[in-house]
Amino acid sequence: MPDRPEVTAVEIARLAGVGRAAVSNWRRRHPDFPRPVGGTDSSPAFALTEVEAWLRSQGKIAELPLLERVWRLLETLRDPAGHPAAPLVRAGAVLLLQHREPDRWAALAEQPDTRLATALPRALADTARTVFGPDAVTGGGAGVGAGTTAGIGADGSDGTAGPGRPGLLGSTELDLARLLARLADEAGPAAAYEQLLTRYAEANTRQLSPTPPEAAELLAAVAGVPATVLDPATGLGALLLALPSTTDRYGQDTDPVTAALARLRLALHAPAADPAPLPVDLRPGDALRTDAYTGHTFDAVLCQPPYNERDWGHDELQFDRRWPGGLVPPRGESELAWVLHCLAHTRPGGLTALLLPPTVAARRAGRRVRAELLRSGALRAVVALPAGAAPPYGVPLHLWVLRAPRPGDDFRQVLMLDAAATSPGSAELAEGGRDKVRWPELRRTVLDAWRAFDLAAREGLPLPEDRPGRYRTVAAIDLLDDETDLSPARHVPPAAPVGGAAGLSHLGGRLTELLDGLADPDTLLPGPAADPASGAGGGPVVTLGELLRSGLLEVHSSGAGAPTRPVGTDPSGTPVLTDQDLVTGLAPGAVLDRAAAEGTPLTRPGDVLVPALGGGVARVVGPDGPPAGAALGRQLHLLRPDPAALDPDFLAGHLRSTAAARRAASHASTTTRLDIRRVELPRLPIAEQRRLGAAFARLAAFDSTLQQAAALGHALAQAATDALAAGTAEPPPAP
Repeated sequence: MPDRPEVTAVEIARLAGVGRAAVSNWRRRHPDFPRPVGGTDSSPAFALTEVEAWLRSQGKIAELPLLERVWRLLETLRDPAGHPAAPLVRAGAVLLLQHREPDRWAALAEQPDTRLATALPRALADTARTVFGPDAVTGGGAGVGAGTTAGIGADGSDGTAGPGRPGLLGSTELDLARLLARLADEAGPAAAYEQLLTRYAEANTRQLSPTPPEAAELLAAVAGVPATVLDPATGLGALLLALPSTTDRYGQDTDPVTAALARLRLALHAPAADPAPLPVDLRPGDALRTDAYTGHTFDAVLCQPPYNERDWGHDELQFDRRWPGGLVPPRGESELAWVLHCLAHTRPGGLTALLLPPTVAARRAGRRVRAELLRSGALRAVVALPAGAAPPYGVPLHLWVLRAPRPGDDFRQVLMLDAAATSPGSAELAEGGRDKVRWPELRRTVLDAWRAFDLAAREGLPLPEDRPGRYRTVAAIDLLDDETDLSPARHVPPAAPVGGAAGLSHLGGRLTELLDGLADPDTLLPGPAADPASGAGGGPVVTLGELLRSGLLEVHSSGAGAPTRPVGTDPSGTPVLTDQDLVTGLAPGAVLDRAAAEGTPLTRPGDVLVPALGGGVARVVGPDGPPAGAALGRQLHLLRPDPAALDPDFLAGHLRSTAAARRAASHASTTTRLDIRRVELPRLPIAEQRRLGAAFARLAAFDSTLQQAAALGHALAQAATDALAAGTAEPPPAP
């Protein structure tokens, strides 16, 4: 374990908001660049304090961000032979003390380190006992879990200190506690922990694939208002976090450290005034092999289980009571084993909701299990979600909704809902991609259909009428065939083409309006310059770096971007523009995390936005461009010119030019980036800049309208094809 924080070249690049190639160049060109203090020849490590000082002396960063400083200390405390997330348990315990007992922490923070080193472990243990119950502390009073969830010390140990052995924190742990307090003051304890967990999850994508909050909230909304909820594959607790803190929440996870992280996360999000102990019970262990809740049932079970597990316990669980009628899930159908496990823990009439891969609905090996779920009346709905709703983000997952059968319940209908299908007015639901899912529309589509269907099923009311292209109610007996394929796309009839001939005429009219609105190209095309040598392409030039140093231009580079939340979680939040939003012209799909709102630069009218990767895109913030008041997402440059000296449209036009892209390109091993400071502009009077800027703006508007017309033309051609194929329209007379 290093005795001081270290960083790699990749992490230095993240600190400075540059590519890794830039760090390599600094090492070659600057003899005073810090020397490696560890690592290997191919991946050297550098002392963080030395790197920070060098970056600041070179003007490349003003100060190391507080979150980065906390993370570096956590990395320093990580034991290479231990669990990589163990220091996060320690951090969560400290934040929990600051959240639940701020006055006690304030008094401790005033103590010298010699006293804080022994007093803080006792305070953490007391808080754990209060929040999680009297069994929350293991060993010498350092645990953060209750019962079997304990086993993780609040100092990051494995909780084996032994009774009576006092805890003692070192200087690095005390520095961490004080920095965490500052981070909590800025963002709040819960938001501070979210930032750390997000950083950890991003660095360990193979081990962790957290359910995004929007998907978790959707499952929680489907469940209604249950009093008790179980998540047998808890992970970091996203599904349980979507429920009110007053709900009795139970969970299990194979990794005890992850279970401890989830428990701390839930406690930090519970209001400090909530009575203790909190109704949270998370236990470690493999839920299929070593079920921690044998014999217990709950009002609802929510789960996104691990997928494609071959060694899930098929051989040793042949005679398990969870399999209905002794029907053992096939070895290759681990997901169906999870379905049956969840159903076995659902009280009669209670609800189970799972996110599953689409192949589970159709694989032949699972046909018998699917048939049993239909015959028993347990399966109530299969919802096809768009790609990007939850990890793996490239796969359009299914949401399965089941109700544990009650005696005498003979309801045998299944709602097939295709929320990923394209239909008029809601094509955004089918676009796919993590950043393209329109959660408000998706949530409304799923919940409206499910609630109407579920109410009819429970109250004996008429079932809602089918809606082609969106949902259909299918009798279970009609699904019982040689395949028992439960894919909604197989059973939901396609939507009627767009209004037949009238709808096609409407689309054609809109396309005509767009094309009529295009300016005559002859009025846009520039003519030959009278004196090319004295025009904008010749004569003296100035670089953006020189304008920056003279104070006529401000440049803000986003690097990895500010922390964000999907727009559906906070419609009134500050929108965050990404490089993809800028390229496609789409509205922002995320809002700024409230914890990061302080000090984040926002766009103003007249700002110029440029992707860090270039690509000939530069747009001026204004009525016809990106919105004002937006924060910068990842990989964006914001240029703020002094309008009295530099016209924004003139600047944007040159940034879109091929010459600027070629001259200011910075090449890494696999990408090309735009070195914004090397872009050259001709030195021209402001009046001439504005004249050229107006021409640039007209060309940009012409290009944007052409792109809109191309998209609408494609939609019109597809709608006409569908109408002809469905027989709802006649072909035009032959020419």
